[in-house]
Amino acid sequence: MYAESDRKPLGSRAPRFIKASRPLHRTWQVVIFLVGLAVVAGGVVLLPLPGPGWLIIFAGIGLWATEFSWAQRVLRWTKRQVLEWTHRLKVRRQERRRRRELTRVR
Repeated sequence: MYAESDRKPLGSRAPRFIKASRPLHRTWQVVIFLVGLAVVAGGVVLLPLPGPGWLIIFAGIGLWATEFSWAQRVLRWTKRQVLEWTHRLKVRRQERRRRRELTRVR
């Protein structure tokens, strides 16, 4: 039960002209890291407050994943965990429904 994104290669998704220049690519990575850090920090601040804290944190990790392979692995792991969790919930719901129907029949 793996997502299609697990098959994509890891690595930078920066435009070709940015990858061509090492200093420009490093600058690009620093900017992506800082913007992603700001987004993740904003999500962490929103965790105890009403708001989409986790969604914003995952958006920040997704931003990092455009440039860093470690973030791509974290995002893939998170997607797998969410898929497994939703599958377990679906199975549990079906079992409950089946039990309810059995008790109604008796």
